[in-house]
Amino acid sequence: MPINSDDGIRELLANTKTIALVGASPNPDRASHAVMHYMLDRGYHVIPVNPNEKEILGQKVYPSLKDIQEPVDMVDVFRTADAAGPLCDEAIAIGAKSVWLQLGVINEEGAKRAEAAGLKVVMDRCPAIDMPRLGMGPLNPHKPKRAPK
Repeated sequence: MPINSDDGIRELLANTKTIALVGASPNPDRASHAVMHYMLDRGYHVIPVNPNEKEILGQKVYPSLKDIQEPVDMVDVFRTADAAGPLCDEAIAIGAKSVWLQLGVINEEGAKRAEAAGLKVVMDRCPAIDMPRLGMGPLNPHKPKRAPK
């Protein structure tokens, strides 16, 4: 069963350090860009995933989850519900600890497979909305390292 309680969300976010953000966009008008910026500013290590980009917000972009060469705690999905199922499988394959499906993204079958593999799952929510609502401050009081603009 996906995590929906405030305590569960708070615990998941507190124990997450590295986030692979699938569907990351360089466009500041896109929600994925705003959420990536928000999570970077709170000290998370965010790895953008988008096969069409090389760099977003100073971070190297990977074409797919399987191309990431470091451990990932959370896979944050900014893709359609249909794409979310296979992405849950990819999250399992790379050894992620959790999958977060963004607002409007619901894939029950993918979520069940992820949970059966031991991953925590959140669906139809946004960490950039839940964190302020839960009173979660910055994880790291220092700005994350980013390439100069």
